[in-house]
Amino acid sequence: MMSQAELTALVGRRFPGGHYTIEHWENFLLTDCTGREPMTGDLAHPMMLFHVPILGAGTTIAELFALGQVEGAGSVGLEGYDWEYFQPLREGVEYRCEGGIESAERHTTESGTTYDAVSFRIELTDAEGAAVARITNYWRFRR
Repeated sequence: MMSQAELTALVGRRFPGGHYTIEHWENFLLTDCTGREPMTGDLAHPMMLFHVPILGAGTTIAELFALGQVEGAGSVGLEGYDWEYFQPLREGVEYRCEGGIESAERHTTESGTTYDAVSFRIELTDAEGAAVARITNYWRFRR
């Protein structure tokens, strides 16, 4: 299990950062998977915020699992997420994605189960530096 010191040290850790451009084909496929009609024009489906910020910030789900020192989806639970849109997401626009770990705390339930609650935030900006979206995800790493 991750030590308390290792857990505490996660707070403030920054992801490498980078850029992401939503391609038409991926917007089409994601929209199709949700059973919805394609968005009009170059609008991207709002569900893009599940993967675009993580990949754009230069990390992956596997790397986030490794940070939490867990293996496999059964070890991680999504406690929640907060998505803020300041502008619509669009196909063909290059977004700058930056963020990192915001909080990391160890908890023990009444039944004695231990888990680590970790949140990370990633911000998307356009080429002019204007805020487009911000995600904050809250994960639970089961011990």
